[in-house]
Amino acid sequence: MPRSRAQTRERLLVAALDVFADEGFGRSTVEQVCERAGFSRGAFYSNFDSLDELFLAMWEQRSAAMLDGIRNAVTTAESDAATEPFDLDRAAARILAAIPVEDRWYRVTAEFTAHALRNPELKPVMAARESAIQATILPIVEAALGGAGRVVTDAQALCRALVAVHDGTSVQVLMEPDDPRITRARVDLFVHVLRSYSEND
Repeated sequence: MPRSRAQTRERLLVAALDVFADEGFGRSTVEQVCERAGFSRGAFYSNFDSLDELFLAMWEQRSAAMLDGIRNAVTTAESDAATEPFDLDRAAARILAAIPVEDRWYRVTAEFTAHALRNPELKPVMAARESAIQATILPIVEAALGGAGRVVTDAQALCRALVAVHDGTSVQVLMEPDDPRITRARVDLFVHVLRSYSEND
């Protein structure tokens, strides 16, 4: 992709997040995104067919960044294990620190999920992308558990449980961001799930 087009696309993605967060996905328009980005409708449609496609590109971009952060956290935990016993709680805390819980992004994804539920053609698209993310996360999680001398017993159930815990605890973190007990409970729940769906090697 030419550099100028890549820059245009990136500016549209940044502007769209602002618009979606401020207006709500369902009330946002292509015109609002273009105005915020400083581009014409032509620039928008040369990069995206619709706001749905733009959101999915945004989701893919942020998911890739999140996965990179998780990989780095696991690598750091493995490096530490070379000089001290592997600590699953500490590794889980590092992994969760690499998964940002942001108010604006949570609101936008929640609204798009509701939008997808009202539009049947989007359901398989969302499900496929969730499955792809889980498939990418699984070997990273398996590596982290391997460092603790554990093996996964039910990969599919583990991935679904981790997503469920992430989604549920994200709301709690956003509602009470200054309460350290919420953050601690989030880590504890993740570790509990990791142990529940794995066993000693």
